[in-house]
Amino acid sequence: MHTRNLGNLTVSALGLGCMGMSEFYSGRDDAESLRTIDRALELGVTLLDTADMYGPYTNEELVGRALQGRRRDSFVLATKFGIVRGPRPQDRGIDGSPAHVKKSIDGSLRRLGVDYVDLYQYHRVDPNTPIEDTVGALADLVKAGKVRYIGLSEVSASTLRKAHRVSPISSVQSEYSLWTRDPEADGVLETCRELGIGFLAYSPLGRGFLTGQISKFDDFAEDDYRRFSPRFQGENFQRNLQLVTRITDLARAHGATASQLALAWVMLKSPQVVPIPGTKRRSYLEENLKSLDVQLSAAEIAGLEAAFPLGVASGTRYPEPMMSALGR
Repeated sequence: MHTRNLGNLTVSALGLGCMGMSEFYSGRDDAESLRTIDRALELGVTLLDTADMYGPYTNEELVGRALQGRRRDSFVLATKFGIVRGPRPQDRGIDGSPAHVKKSIDGSLRRLGVDYVDLYQYHRVDPNTPIEDTVGALADLVKAGKVRYIGLSEVSASTLRKAHRVSPISSVQSEYSLWTRDPEADGVLETCRELGIGFLAYSPLGRGFLTGQISKFDDFAEDDYRRFSPRFQGENFQRNLQLVTRITDLARAHGATASQLALAWVMLKSPQVVPIPGTKRRSYLEENLKSLDVQLSAAEIAGLEAAFPLGVASGTRYPEPMMSALGR
């Protein structure tokens, strides 16, 4: 397995996003999810990404079950804190206060069954707490040995610079794919390069759209998040579906699947970028890992980017209330 660096943290070049194993996507099966994590580790994937709000809490518990009995240095655990959920789906807030930081890590360590987290990430920025205060509390966790490295998620370039001045930031996690190239436009990727910070690309397959396997809105189960995502609704869905034919045609000509081509593009953009595609099934995991062997010429990369220029996707990434929490 190839490796990449998130700051000073070495991880597999492709990670595994575990969120969908517990929430937001249909077809969940804990037994198969556990087998998928086992298979990922067997094939050399070291980076597992979760968060306390997935479930909530149940995804960390699931990942913890999968890791029981394993040597602690054989995997890299990345989890997140900061999004606070209430009893109803619409009841959400963000808490970046130092007290919440310290309370959250203890809960995550307990659920994951470990003594420390390799990468502890601030999920969204709390507008009521200065970033310096949150990162200062995270730095205290590093000193206490509960956290090895600090990460941020969905932050602006200016916030990243402020945070990095308080304590070294190892990674930024944001959505990044052929149809979500925002980090190229908003300066975040460039700032990461400048400061030597790694970049974790979540939803590198466009929440499944870039696999070429989604054709109808009605295919989504009632509890599937994508039913509420603007990009998967109405005219947006149909416009975005036309985009998918471009990548499937290019993939066919290359002798790869659309998923493999999309992941290869993300990895070829920069050696600091580590995609963390989520999957609940071993078959898709193995397909995704074959993207590590896909080589794209400069002309092929240019062709993909011409087919998927900046801002090409129709519809916002999230419903409006959730969009307001991005890029603070």
